Amino acid sequence: MIKNINFVSKFKKANVASILIFVFSVFFITLKGLNYGIDFKGGTLIELRTDISVNASSIRDSLNSMSLGDVNVKKFGRDGDYLIKVEQKNTNNSNLIPQIKKTLSDSLNSEVDFRRVENVGPKVSSELLESSIIAISLALAAMLFYIWIRFEWQFSVGSIIALFHDVIITLGIFSILSLEINLSIIAAVLTIVGYSMNDTVVIYDRIRENLFKYSKISISDIANLSINETLARTIITSVTTLLALLSIFILGGEILRGFSFAMILGVLIGTYSSIFVASPILKFFKVSSKTLEKDEEKIVP
Repeated sequence: MIKNINFVSKFKKANVASILIFVFSVFFITLKGLNYGIDFKGGTLIELRTDISVNASSIRDSLNSMSLGDVNVKKFGRDGDYLIKVEQKNTNNSNLIPQIKKTLSDSLNSEVDFRRVENVGPKVSSELLESSIIAISLALAAMLFYIWIRFEWQFSVGSIIALFHDVIITLGIFSILSLEINLSIIAAVLTIVGYSMNDTVVIYDRIRENLFKYSKISISDIANLSINETLARTIITSVTTLLALLSIFILGGEILRGFSFAMILGVLIGTYSSIFVASPILKFFKVSSKTLEKDEEKIVP
């Protein structure tokens, strides 16, 4: 059953709120910056093997007591194998590795074997950051190209604005809360781009279909009708995705918490933007069935 919620009447207030949040996000990202993790700041990578099975949290707590900076511990391979990333604040400290090994041996009451020790320098870290930015930019460009081919240019502008809205606000929240930005967060941002675009395309496709179907109805009424027609699908998709992400956030442990939190933000913001950011753009450009017909006449010889 199709609901009859007047979304168009809320467009103006939603747009003002979006602009304010977007500006605040840019402000914090610019002035406060992002809390880059070891992947982007550089540090020491240690592949650890223990004779007994221990929790990653125990290793993390032991390393945190040494005031080494950011510490990342992941289970790696078989039981007892862990991958540790430690921020290297004192690059000239030759005793760092022996100190870490002694601290872990004492706290875990077991011998530990450092199977591999590598230093991730500033150059590698800067290259990772540059590659991450390129990956996000290419994803946005590919989405823009797809929408431009699939729909008309007005739809392309709306979708790319919605994508920038989602990415910047998500990063802005991470900046405000000083949450760590690492490679898994970049992966989450790229996933957010795909999710948000998928949600926008569903609504755009219905708007385009209804523009041809009801040629005498205004774009405001068409947008309202289309959003209501796809509302059930939007709610079901978002809720089921959020249930899975909440499970990961609660039960997935410390390692997956940042990734799942970024994804939760992305789903909520992406669902919002597909309705209250992407759709109002079409109203702003006064898209109609005549607009679509003119664009098709330019393509077809």
